[in-house]
Amino acid sequence: MGRFTDRVAVVTGAGSGIGKATAMRLASEGATVACLDVNGDACAATAEALNAAGAAGAAAPGRAAGYACDVSDPASVEAVVGRVADELGPPYVLGNIAGIGTFAHTIDQPVEEWQRILAVNLTGSFLMARATLPHLLETGGNIVNIASSAGIVGQPFSAAYCASKGGVIMLTKSLANEFVGRGVRVNAVAPGGIDTPIIDSFALPEGANRRMLARIMSPLGYGRAEDVAALIAFIASDEAAYMTGSIVSFDGGITS
Repeated sequence: MGRFTDRVAVVTGAGSGIGKATAMRLASEGATVACLDVNGDACAATAEALNAAGAAGAAAPGRAAGYACDVSDPASVEAVVGRVADELGPPYVLGNIAGIGTFAHTIDQPVEEWQRILAVNLTGSFLMARATLPHLLETGGNIVNIASSAGIVGQPFSAAYCASKGGVIMLTKSLANEFVGRGVRVNAVAPGGIDTPIIDSFALPEGANRRMLARIMSPLGYGRAEDVAALIAFIASDEAAYMTGSIVSFDGGITS
């Protein structure tokens, strides 16, 4: 029996990267996984792969379904979480993993770009938490947010991304305090550079001094999405029942 047998997990950003790896890890441990992504084809492909693995006899296979969802849109979030609860069952785990970012000279960054990064990374985490919390209170479940080392230490050319991830950290702590006596845990993982497609979004802006990036690059290189997923699975499991309000760094020593 897996750690998530007979439990429903909602994973945002499940079309690729850490979100996809987390969906796969939770399903491998028995969870029924709702794979959410703004790219409907991508999340459907993840769900299809998980169901195929279960049909092939993968260890502790769970069911999976894909749902197109824009986490920055309140109506989209409410509708999809309602569908998940009706079709799969009330969520026990929320993995808030969807995220975007880019490098930019702050004086050149369009306001629209700033607003979109905060809308997806921070507001999206809030909206997903707000929509799932009534179910989590019923199931005694928990939330695992994805923050970043960029929310702990400043990094150049990343004002919007740093602000959004710093906000995720304080959102995590606030929710953990609010629900600590009501049976719902809330924690966050703060990765450094992980080898996922989002890396391609962080191209240095023209004229940027590469030396300024030294403080945010680990000598260990990039981490693996599968390893972040393993950490998320532990935090979301009963083995971490005493853990809430924690921000767990996973960054190759960047914030040490």
